[in-house]
Amino acid sequence: MLSGEEFGRLFETFERSAFRLETLAVYDVEDERAEFEAFLAGKPMPPEWHDNPWVRSMTDRGKSVSRVHVLRSPLTDYLRYELAAYPGNITAGESIGIIDLSEMEVSGLPDHDFWLFDDADVYRMHYTESGRFMGAELLPSGRLAGYQRYRDIASAHAVPFAEYWSTHH
Repeated sequence: MLSGEEFGRLFETFERSAFRLETLAVYDVEDERAEFEAFLAGKPMPPEWHDNPWVRSMTDRGKSVSRVHVLRSPLTDYLRYELAAYPGNITAGESIGIIDLSEMEVSGLPDHDFWLFDDADVYRMHYTESGRFMGAELLPSGRLAGYQRYRDIASAHAVPFAEYWSTHH
């Protein structure tokens, strides 16, 4: 199981593509706590919200970064916060789709998060019940095809973020 720092290094070394499936309603990220509280208080968000430098560091090198977030309305406070940051990720080049399970039924998806790098390595993300990251598990190559299918199912059913946000924001 890779720690947060070890896992973070993968974003410097993947060559072509990184895809994430997100499934949690709350992520407990220590580095986001002050910003999350500011968001809830209605305070302005930092400049990087308008063009995410972390995403830009990958897309400026020609790498593809994408995600599908599977959620259920009504949105938790955390999801309102996270989705409000997505336009800056999109400006930086990330492709984001939403599957709202309160509006559509999609079968064949896992109930956990994962990252798929270069269509070759899949990491299952492990979190506590409160959404705190515990580690990333590199899955055996024999499980790759299943996770590629999950990506394809999610991508086929996802509504582009801008379309989702225009009707839910």
